Amino acid sequence: MIRTRWSGGRVLAAALTLVAAGGLCRKADAQEGRDEQFYYPGSFNWQFLRRYPDAARLFNAFDYGHAVLYEVLFTRKGDSGRDRLAEEFRYLTTDLLVRPPRFAIAEEAVMPSYAKSAWRAKEAFDWAHLLHRQIYDVYADPRIESAAKDSLIERLTDYYLSRVGYAFSARPKSMALMDEQYFSQTFRRFDPRFNGLIWAYHWLQVGLYEPFVRYRTEPEQKAAVQRVLSRFWAMLRDPPSRMPRAMPMAATIAPEFSRRHPRAAAIFDNLHMMHDIISDILASDSVPLENKKDVIYAQLRELGDSTRQVMTWEEWHHMGHMMGGADVMGGPVFDDETTAPR
Repeated sequence: MIRTRWSGGRVLAAALTLVAAGGLCRKADAQEGRDEQFYYPGSFNWQFLRRYPDAARLFNAFDYGHAVLYEVLFTRKGDSGRDRLAEEFRYLTTDLLVRPPRFAIAEEAVMPSYAKSAWRAKEAFDWAHLLHRQIYDVYADPRIESAAKDSLIERLTDYYLSRVGYAFSARPKSMALMDEQYFSQTFRRFDPRFNGLIWAYHWLQVGLYEPFVRYRTEPEQKAAVQRVLSRFWAMLRDPPSRMPRAMPMAATIAPEFSRRHPRAAAIFDNLHMMHDIISDILASDSVPLENKKDVIYAQLRELGDSTRQVMTWEEWHHMGHMMGGADVMGGPVFDDETTAPR
């Protein structure tokens, strides 16, 4: 059973265990190269963690949740993964999310088998999650003027897209990739509670942008962030009844952010679709274990391709309404979207 209490020195211990465990990274290196890239430098980095620790630290717990999910699905035997995921669900919702780690976790220590098999997919997620966090950092930095924040976010998006082979497309991709393939929707049937938890994560990841684009002063923004966090915690009561019933779409949950930065919003929708796609591939018995890596990598190439299976921007903006609107995606960020200051 994969279980590490991710607090304090346990993160460091896990990292040291990973290094000592027979050279996991070196074995994977023999199979495929690891061309890692440094994040975009700037004084804005880590501002979100410094000023909004309650929100920022949740993302460390989210990273664990994604990692342990993939490891359990990748290594399960038949239906044995259900009990393991039930235990991890309890741990996440009653322990780790309540007391999230202070530092980012060593994901390869949580999902060693999956990371060894599909390292490029893991790295693609890490790269997109870094864009998420750097945009929070820009918004959280009061030293940057509003107009300068918009231009810096576009520059961060350009930098993200420069990493060809790992960047998700900045064009909205067809939802058929998530819902209409032969393995699609397997995981949400296999474990609807854990699937709802992942969608709740994604709701928060895009929803947290709205307080910064709708409110001007830092006290207003901090109060609005707390409101968003409260709505997230409400989703975890009586699961899965209050959790999203459809994948949260950026243009629906964070409409103002999506209007200002449509490329970044589309990237995050494609990232979140890929999360669902990989969960389905790993949970599906229609994809043999020996073929799962190849199928995952084919999907990774598809989600990075801006020339195939793309929606128009107009279709993308209306897609959330066609899916049922914010109510089926976890609810709107603010109780009254029409009266939120702009």
